[in-house]
Amino acid sequence: MAQPIDLEHLLPVYKVEHGCILSRQGDITLAYEAILPEIFSLSDAEYEAFHQALLKAIRLLPRFTVFHKQDWFLEASYQADFSKDGQSFLSRASERFFHGRPFLEHHCYILLTKRPEDRRPSSSLVSNLLRRSLAPRQTLHPLLFQDFVGQAGQFERVLQDSGFVRLRRLTDTELAGTKEKAGLLERYCGLLPEEAKPLLQDIHLQQGIRIGDKRCQLFVLADAEHLPALCGPRITYDRYSTDRSKFSTGFASPLGQLLPCNHLYNQYIFLEDASQTIKRLESKRLRLQSLAAYSRENALARDATHAFLNEALGQQRLPVKAHFNVLAWTEQPERHKELRNLVSSAMAQLDATPKLETDGAPQLFWAGLPGNAADFPMNDTFDTFLEQACCFLSLEAGYRSSTSPVGLRLGDRLTGKPVHVDISDEPVSKGICTNRNKFILGPSGSGKSFFTNHLVRSLHEQGSHIVLVDVGHSYKGLCELAGGYYFTYREDKPIRFNPFYLSEGDTLDTEKKESIKTLLLALWKKDSETFSRSEYVALSNALELYYQHLQEHQQVFPCFDSFYDFVQTVFKEKLKADRVKEKDFDLDNFLYVLRPYYQSGEFGYLLNARENLDLLQERFIVFELDNIKDHPILFPVVTIIIMEVFISKMRKLKGVRKVILIEEAWKAIAREGMAEYIRYLFKTVRKFYGEAIVVTQEVEDIISSPVVKQAIINNSDCKILLDQGKYLHKFDGIQQLLGLTEKEKALVLSINKANDPARRYNEVFISLGGTRSRVFRTEVSLEEYLTYTTEESEKVKVQAYAQKYGGDMRKGIEELANDIRAGLTGG
Repeated sequence: MAQPIDLEHLLPVYKVEHGCILSRQGDITLAYEAILPEIFSLSDAEYEAFHQALLKAIRLLPRFTVFHKQDWFLEASYQADFSKDGQSFLSRASERFFHGRPFLEHHCYILLTKRPEDRRPSSSLVSNLLRRSLAPRQTLHPLLFQDFVGQAGQFERVLQDSGFVRLRRLTDTELAGTKEKAGLLERYCGLLPEEAKPLLQDIHLQQGIRIGDKRCQLFVLADAEHLPALCGPRITYDRYSTDRSKFSTGFASPLGQLLPCNHLYNQYIFLEDASQTIKRLESKRLRLQSLAAYSRENALARDATHAFLNEALGQQRLPVKAHFNVLAWTEQPERHKELRNLVSSAMAQLDATPKLETDGAPQLFWAGLPGNAADFPMNDTFDTFLEQACCFLSLEAGYRSSTSPVGLRLGDRLTGKPVHVDISDEPVSKGICTNRNKFILGPSGSGKSFFTNHLVRSLHEQGSHIVLVDVGHSYKGLCELAGGYYFTYREDKPIRFNPFYLSEGDTLDTEKKESIKTLLLALWKKDSETFSRSEYVALSNALELYYQHLQEHQQVFPCFDSFYDFVQTVFKEKLKADRVKEKDFDLDNFLYVLRPYYQSGEFGYLLNARENLDLLQERFIVFELDNIKDHPILFPVVTIIIMEVFISKMRKLKGVRKVILIEEAWKAIAREGMAEYIRYLFKTVRKFYGEAIVVTQEVEDIISSPVVKQAIINNSDCKILLDQGKYLHKFDGIQQLLGLTEKEKALVLSINKANDPARRYNEVFISLGGTRSRVFRTEVSLEEYLTYTTEESEKVKVQAYAQKYGGDMRKGIEELANDIRAGLTGG
């Protein structure tokens, strides 16, 4: 049995200083952390642009440089955080639900290694792993180092300017580590996660690679014969494609984010002396030419070398050497076969022939050590051009959470890992959007109500004032849980308001008086009737005197009844004293027409509420219009009150987010003359730190309504679409109407195409400003599900449990969820 060797004697790293790794052979390595685009976020054109940016950047590097890109994909699980102050009941339920959710954690490092020009190329037989003496062959010249750093700076600038990737130089501490945290070098030797503490482990390189309890398998793309016949910056992802759209991912994505296991994807591009490479290949061609008559293989190799040289010289291609490998590992022996199948099938997706490396695996593993790429065994590389080599670079990372405090929790499309997404403030601050307005389109059954409930609840928990106009009781559970006001009409409990009441913080300003006058005129006059200037002045005077009367008589409660009493007594005498003629203001007609709203009249309940009065300060208000949307009297009154409530909030609540969400009711509202109000809202709400959201179900509604087409769509920089599968063959019209790009079309049509059957969720497409688009999961905990559900049987069960616990909605949902999980009830 071989004697163990102390790693310190073999380690090729001499020093880490000035943000560089210096090897014992005199190689200098600069290390960067790279932030790549999120997976499923680039279009075909963007993949091509990213590929071109990489070509330009790598061409700037000096000869005898090794471009080593190392992508780490580590299995991790989401860790719940219950330490946040003021965490709501539903937020805590969500944390519990996602706790332990597995996902792939991704980190990408780019290592640029400059080896001395007189250094002999390494091979499997002369790897520094097999040599005991590792004395440097040359001393470093300061100017050489400065030149290399300058050229690396140009490389960094070109990549940063492309907008696809962000680079950050790693510090000495991040490379070498500390006593408390392992650095990149130590992490590679132990295959440790990013936040790992230093850990000593044995490395076994005989009969396979073993590091501690981890058993590794190394799969390589090292021979031109094993490579695919065609390659490019992108590849079609069949799971999300349809017969009308092709969904793209990066060409190497199957070896990166789409490979669901612990693995490192190492990508090497060796920039040699191009002229020497051409001479070497010319010599090879001549040898093959002389041997072509003896073997067809020689003739084919000669033709291939000839074509390679013609392309290199004719199209100014840069010949390079390249190698790609996947190092996968597991700590569970029973997963070995599964691991082999996963990586093999991933390589097969590229039309490449997978090869499990055994004999040369130790040398390849050792060359992957950051800073040791110059010692890569060159017999395991193949000749190619830079264009083709860059196709095999992994271009994508996993979904990232926004750092903004505002937003909602959605899920990573691949694993469901929770991500925090800001679709309101961050896009505006970054110039992606000019307003916070949102347009939501989703047919019945697509999960639209779940998403809107989830969005509204998140905004409310973050301090927003919410005004909801609904048809269908979609938000009743959430409103009750939030302790909001729920205005709805029932025969035994009709809808009640009190526009005359001034809540704390409210004042009788011009807007308040105008909204009451608008209401009174709407009750008095038909749509076809006009009012005169004198009638308008009379109503203004009546209101002014009424509120003065209230100040002088504190015992009088402000409401329509007291206003009516005031008009028919005090104001009537005032009109007589001022000798106002009947043709200027017909008081008797005014009192007669408005009598149904007074005391025991038919609508005496409507404007005399004594509860739910503080609408200005109330943060969650739902107006449920299902039973009155066709009523000729109630509906116009309620819509005017809704307008007054939100405009009052919009103008008086400074520095507070205001949100108005109009569900399917917008159709009725537009019909009743509120189209101008909607148009006004969508154009001006952004100036008052507000956002207007319209939700609709049918495509025909969009096309048929000029309000939606012109006012809403044009002034909604955030467009949210749910499953449009039923409109697959007429989606071109929707695409044109909403101004969606081909990339966005492919994203929308991929929704719910390959959902995980083991989990219950729907996907949602979100476009911000037409430039940033993603598809997310809307996956919620059981408690959130019971709060948002629109299924009648489930809503009845929730209400029954709430009544069982004294009307406490939170307790009822909590107990029902516990019973469902325990199998004590259906669900």
